[in-house]
Amino acid sequence: MTRTRSLAASLLSLTAAAMLALAGAGTANAVPAASGDKTAPVVASAKVDSTGAAEYWTADRMRAAIPGDALAGAAPGRVATSPDTVAKGKNTKVKPSTAGKTNSSSPKFAREAATVDNIGKVFFTMGGANYVCSGNAVTSANGSTVATAGHCVNSGPGAFAKNFIFVPAYENGAAPYGRWTAKSLHTTPQWQQKGDIAFDTGFAVMNPNADGESLTDVVGGSGVEFNSDRGVQYTSYGYPASAPYNGETLWSCKGKATDDTTHPEFNTQGIPCTMTGGSSGGPWFLASGLQNSINSYGYNSANVMYGPYWGQVIEDTYTLAQAA
Repeated sequence: MTRTRSLAASLLSLTAAAMLALAGAGTANAVPAASGDKTAPVVASAKVDSTGAAEYWTADRMRAAIPGDALAGAAPGRVATSPDTVAKGKNTKVKPSTAGKTNSSSPKFAREAATVDNIGKVFFTMGGANYVCSGNAVTSANGSTVATAGHCVNSGPGAFAKNFIFVPAYENGAAPYGRWTAKSLHTTPQWQQKGDIAFDTGFAVMNPNADGESLTDVVGGSGVEFNSDRGVQYTSYGYPASAPYNGETLWSCKGKATDDTTHPEFNTQGIPCTMTGGSSGGPWFLASGLQNSINSYGYNSANVMYGPYWGQVIEDTYTLAQAA
């Protein structure tokens, strides 16, 4: 999503931040397209050197971090010519690992919410610039997987992030469960190679904490669902950092999803929401409590947040990440 919700104004040109991000370093293992084979899914992945990442993020750097939506600004102009389509596979549901705190009473537009243990802020570096997004710990075989936006793990197209950390239940600078560093980052080939916003989802696998505990052992994890029905009710969460928000507290939106009619080729859906940059990567929950998308982008003054359809390609990415 865009920092001032001005995505429509930057459809055909890279933002300065995104141009810088293309020069960032990273070791990727990527291929042209997803295979659809759950036993050997094809995704874009990178191992992460987490040395010094937690210490890198001082309070001053966190406050000064740029909302990560700047990295997605040119995606609509690129994806308009993409030959890829969002394939729907068999409906898949993965139950939550543990029950976490939730807030299901959010109104139509963004409203401050109580902290949720498994939802937090994501901080990372791309191309020498520091960024901030939102993310959510999800149930996984490794107990260490965070769902976020593709543009919060990879510049799309281009390099993977450095200094990536996840701070669950962040509030006003407090990190009640500590800072979790990443050991690997994963996204769809369509995002990593083309910046295709129709596939704008990423997953980060976190290292154990100093006590050897995995992330979801400490904060719990949301269940996930793929290839679900469209046009249903969602509740989304995030840490909007651009005005009028300050990125210090969790906010939520709630509404029925409708298709993006401005760019129907994205196959995305939107819900009524005023959250701004910094909320990128925050989770969308179905009425069942299962995560089914993320905050991705918005148009200028539209008060709608759009998220990618979690179809077969994104399920393939999750399948690999949650077992890494």
